[in-house]
Amino acid sequence: MNLFQERDYELIEEAKKAIHLNYDQEHYNHTLGAAIRCKNGKVYVGVNLYSLHGVCAEQVAIGTAITNGEREFDTIVAVRGKEGEEIIPPCGNFRQILRDYMPECGVIVSVHGELKKIRAKELLPLSYSVE
Repeated sequence: MNLFQERDYELIEEAKKAIHLNYDQEHYNHTLGAAIRCKNGKVYVGVNLYSLHGVCAEQVAIGTAITNGEREFDTIVAVRGKEGEEIIPPCGNFRQILRDYMPECGVIVSVHGELKKIRAKELLPLSYSVE
């Protein structure tokens, strides 16, 4: 799937903006930013909510998109750091959510310093599925 496009770089910039505006270096409440692009081109962003049972930035972005009626997703990315300088892969829990909600969605990850786009379902091999 690794068909990286200019709009993928734009999506990364949206995630960086989200974390830049919300980064909390004192309490580390908001240290991850995410952006998801829907098939219709609309972009939604989110930041993580840190607590005992925190919420991933990607979950916040997807929840916002779904709340706004979106159901078809194209690509998602998450960044970490005050300026969003590090692209990070989804955690295990979120990989299952991706598998459940959007198995064909592209996920931007950094592999040995190279940006790649991988289908969500490929991030969790041998996963449970109701398909």
